[in-house]
Amino acid sequence: MKRETGQVDKAGYGLIETLRVREGRMPFLERHLARLERSLRELGLPRPSQDIAELVRPFAGTDEAVLRVEVCDGRATVTVRELPARDPPVVITASEPHEPYPHKTTQRDCFVDAAVEAEVAEADDALLLTHEGWVAEGTVWSVFWWEGERAERGERLRTPALELGILPGIGRARVLELTQQVEEGRYPREALEGRSLFLTNAVRGVVPIASLDGRPVPADPRTADLARRFWPD
Repeated sequence: MKRETGQVDKAGYGLIETLRVREGRMPFLERHLARLERSLRELGLPRPSQDIAELVRPFAGTDEAVLRVEVCDGRATVTVRELPARDPPVVITASEPHEPYPHKTTQRDCFVDAAVEAEVAEADDALLLTHEGWVAEGTVWSVFWWEGERAERGERLRTPALELGILPGIGRARVLELTQQVEEGRYPREALEGRSLFLTNAVRGVVPIASLDGRPVPADPRTADLARRFWPD
């Protein structure tokens, strides 16, 4: 149950950070730790007794892996899995509405249900819309799309605004750093028609969408350029 301060008081309610180990390094570790600390503070959850940076350090020598750090009831745990498939995903628009998700918590029912819907539709992922019909985010991704023609100069990107209650993703923030102009706002599903879309998160970087609701998504060389520049040196 939420308190009037916006904090939560709920046993078993936890926070998640999903980190990439890439070429033996953890490129966004400090950002993950900062987001976790901010969420613990804003939600009033107990801090873990372990030093999370030290907890994940033994995995730094791994060539490629994904680490899931979960903090719950003042204790942190780490699990390891292989890097997921890197092919451009086939995406559907979920019928499951998006619920506000400003913190990366274990309370992910709408995303789990949308992922199941995608699996039944033989798709790789689902795009969620808010109850009002605004484009929100994928089950584990932030979404961006290019405006204008490929021949136009400049970087013109659009993405849903944080005020919709989407996750302030590490990958999303990285894309915002790499581009000169991004418009954040409220966009209906129709705004995506015919656009070149891509998804991003801190595990896979920038990945173009292969198709949305059965329609091929046009490629854009600017997406490939962002993908090349996504990972810090």
